[in-house]
Amino acid sequence: MRTIVAATFLSLDGVMQAPGGPEEDPTGGFIHGGWTVPYWDAAMGEVMGKIFDRPFDLLLGRKTYEIFAAHWPYVGADDPIGPVFNTVTKYVATRSAAPLTWQNSVALDGDVVAEVKKLKQGDGPLLLLQGSSDLIQTLLSADLIDQFSLLTFPLVLGPGKRLFGKGTMPTALKLTDTQVSTTGVVMSTYLRDGGITTGSFQLAEPTEAEKARRARMAREG
Repeated sequence: MRTIVAATFLSLDGVMQAPGGPEEDPTGGFIHGGWTVPYWDAAMGEVMGKIFDRPFDLLLGRKTYEIFAAHWPYVGADDPIGPVFNTVTKYVATRSAAPLTWQNSVALDGDVVAEVKKLKQGDGPLLLLQGSSDLIQTLLSADLIDQFSLLTFPLVLGPGKRLFGKGTMPTALKLTDTQVSTTGVVMSTYLRDGGITTGSFQLAEPTEAEKARRARMAREG
């Protein structure tokens, strides 16, 4: 069984769109592309290095694949990430018939959920999600993501593509590691930890005011 890990940059209000540059993804009129760049420091580099030090294959949506394929093969051998990304297998969720020209790329062009389930149940290294907001929504709605490695930046972006969309399945998470960069980026790792449990701080016997409030809420739907 393979583990699916979403390693994601996001703003405090949950936006993950175009972290790396102004032209990366202006979909929907997004104008803040490149919002991660001013915050980068050595501590963040170390955390990302640990993510990429483990054996992995990439699991990408088509848009992120095209962004990566236009960048990583051209960065040079002295870049610590480029040679790794060039070597690993890239599984790409795509509806396009256009060929995948980046070496070691494999199209998932059928039922994406079924294809990813098949990959997950097989042998091999972990499957690392990078970017790919649309694919993440599909996998969240199918409850297929096992771990989140989140770098949360101290800024609010407003409208934009978000990590947790409407189709997200409720689940509890366990924080297993957290660090803070010199620039205020919170770098945290969460593992799946079962279902949601609830409780109550309300009085054992509701007051008349509380009963009236509940009745009002029920009427308002």
